[in-house]
Amino acid sequence: MELSEIRKEIDAVDEEMTKLFVRRMACADQVAEAKRGTGKPVLDPGREREILAKVAERVGPALESEGKLLFSTLLSVSRGRQRAQLADDGMFAKTVAEAMSATPAIFPSKANVACPGAEGGYSQQAAVAFVKFPSLFYFRDFESVFTAVEEGMCEYGVLPIENSTAGSVTQVYDLMAKHDFKIAKALKLRIRHVLLAPKGVKLADVKEIASHPQAIAQCAEFLKAHQGVRTVPASNTAAAAAELAKSGRKDAAVIASRECAELYGLDILADDISDTTSNFTRFICISRKTEIYPDANKFSLMMSLSHRPGSLADILIRFGAVGVNLTKLESRPVPGSDFEFRFIFDFEASPHDVRVVKLLSSLASDPEVEHFTFLGAYAER
Repeated sequence: MELSEIRKEIDAVDEEMTKLFVRRMACADQVAEAKRGTGKPVLDPGREREILAKVAERVGPALESEGKLLFSTLLSVSRGRQRAQLADDGMFAKTVAEAMSATPAIFPSKANVACPGAEGGYSQQAAVAFVKFPSLFYFRDFESVFTAVEEGMCEYGVLPIENSTAGSVTQVYDLMAKHDFKIAKALKLRIRHVLLAPKGVKLADVKEIASHPQAIAQCAEFLKAHQGVRTVPASNTAAAAAELAKSGRKDAAVIASRECAELYGLDILADDISDTTSNFTRFICISRKTEIYPDANKFSLMMSLSHRPGSLADILIRFGAVGVNLTKLESRPVPGSDFEFRFIFDFEASPHDVRVVKLLSSLASDPEVEHFTFLGAYAER
């Protein structure tokens, strides 16, 4: 057969499959209605095993794997549709609608903002990018920033969560599960690391370099070229610079921002020492209450799923069904559990999209989702 003839045959088969798919989804809707109010779960493992066994028998050994994959996906789509039909979307939809209604059109230009570190740090630079005229409160560690926002000491807090070179700031992700907050804004900040030392110190004199572990990781190639120098982790780049300036040491340096040189009276021994010139850190601005601004174009969620094969695949299929673009999927171990994980999802979508709100409503009430936390709908730039 000619290729054109084969394609005509494929088109005819696809047309029939489309009709059958519509019938299959109509049956899924009927199943959902039949289960409504009965307490019967959407997932029926015995029924699904029976269906897949029949499929394997009918398609034969040559197509067994492909047939099971096709019908496993179809069953997952069917379950997702049933859950969407049965979801009580009133509470979640109400939360989103109320937040959008109560949030002003423009982000505040003045606010108390909690930052990790000290003046001159990258978090401080991000804070000024978020809030034009912030009153900044500095804290030694990330958890104190969460606490300051959670307890109402500051309206907002600024935290780094991901770097284009060194990856996720895992400590912040782990703290997300512990604290009550919402993401109000996010941005990507260009990071330009320099090596700083007290006046008169030369690079050959340096025996120790201190900085935040993320900054150390982002300058691995520079440090590799100076293998005789010891690296020391610090709580923050700017805090390390401030401490060095007061120490009087003549054998130490820090990795920090160029702004720290002038602020703390330090010399720049080496400029732009990051492994790549395209070095960006993603910062989030958190608040105690849910704020959803008109330009919101991104969502973040945290979920723990039932410990069974395919539970994550089912969630991803449901995201795919509404056409959202997942930009991040991060897994973190659940403390005190045996190889169980919590997942953080970032995806691009509008809070005005009814399909997205309905999807999140179904996830929030899904018994297969053991813990569901809405982290925020926000704009990222």
